[in-house]
Amino acid sequence: MSRVGFLGLGSMGQAMARRLIDAGHDVVVWNRSAGPRDELASLGATAVETPAEALAADLSVSMLANDVAVDAVLCENNLPSHRIVHANMASVSPDMARVLSARFQQAGHGYVASPVLGRPSVAASGGLNILAAGLTDDIALLQPLFDAMGTKTWPLGELPHTANVVKIAVNYSIIHALQSLAESIAIATSAGVKPSDFVKVLTSTLFGGVVFTGYGTLIAERNYTPAAFSLELGLKDLGLAEATAEAAGISLPTSSLLRELFETALADPDLADKDWSAVAEITLNQKKS
Repeated sequence: MSRVGFLGLGSMGQAMARRLIDAGHDVVVWNRSAGPRDELASLGATAVETPAEALAADLSVSMLANDVAVDAVLCENNLPSHRIVHANMASVSPDMARVLSARFQQAGHGYVASPVLGRPSVAASGGLNILAAGLTDDIALLQPLFDAMGTKTWPLGELPHTANVVKIAVNYSIIHALQSLAESIAIATSAGVKPSDFVKVLTSTLFGGVVFTGYGTLIAERNYTPAAFSLELGLKDLGLAEATAEAAGISLPTSSLLRELFETALADPDLADKDWSAVAEITLNQKKS
């Protein structure tokens, strides 16, 4: 088994690091706050005080919040002198992926962009889908780690930013699904149909799959806590889709409406800290004029 550095222990990172520990890897964990790393240390991980210590492992993984955090933690000063291979599993912008890929390459290291599909509960069960882009040999070195954390790895070529573009596109589809569910549930319930009954019809016939089944249930029950993925992060991912499309010269006709809905939800103190599926409440709470 490998010695693995793991940086970033939010709800997703903790679940993923636990999978590596359970698989028998020697896991070195770093997090900005001490609580999560101490918790994993109690399970057999080695807690360290600095990102550089975690990045010193031959193989390392990070699951950080956004471009700013990733850029700060995976900086030149934290990279070791010996060659390492790093998997950045966070959802970052394609521009940041290019910056990081060049940074690691110039320092003689391997860099694989490997954002994931799945919520913390999926991560805890090892059921993530992993989108991997980078050099084939680097992905092969990381594959035992991916196998511990996920059910399937999807190779997407040798340019790391490609994986981030695919993740952005997937999340953009999820955002549309959330709003589609809100609108269709509103239509069905206007005729007196129970939201849960409508979602059963929807997901048992033409719209099966984890997005409509999972989020359909949350929206039908109007149950948005705990927030496995926040409204704030949802708006961040919507922004990534808008920026990626703009850079490619692509128009996204629905994005402005979706942005308005997310911003309205975040401005509501009763919704702001809820799961991103709570954006549905803006539509469900509409009153007839």
